[in-house]
Amino acid sequence: MEYNSWKPEDTYEIARQLGEQAKVGDVFCLIGELGVGKTLFSQGFAAGLDIKESVNSPTFTIVQEYEEGRLPFYHFDVYRIEDSEEMEEVGFTDMIYGEGVCLIEWANLIEDILPEHYTKVIISKDLDKGFDYRMIQVEQI
Repeated sequence: MEYNSWKPEDTYEIARQLGEQAKVGDVFCLIGELGVGKTLFSQGFAAGLDIKESVNSPTFTIVQEYEEGRLPFYHFDVYRIEDSEEMEEVGFTDMIYGEGVCLIEWANLIEDILPEHYTKVIISKDLDKGFDYRMIQVEQI
């Protein structure tokens, strides 16, 4: 599926709807350049899971856990990971195959340890369509 986002609110809403549909065991792999709105997408996704607390990108902690929504939400940012093996130190496997939903920013950096099935979300800019425009592609792998 492809979605056109003309403003940040559109990106948030698309992500919120995906969060509302998420179920136990779902893994969403978020890919896009710096500044395309991955954190905003994550915030909308969390809202779709009924998470009320502030959601920020866990760039330095690698993972942030949110337990108060309708499902546990594990939000990863693997931008600073140098080797996929580092992910085991934060309990990656337990979370991926656990009772919650995972969203992984920069998932393309750890492709070798991703589960067999996941939802790939690619966010890209097209400045010809405007500064705030984003193409959001959602694909089941």
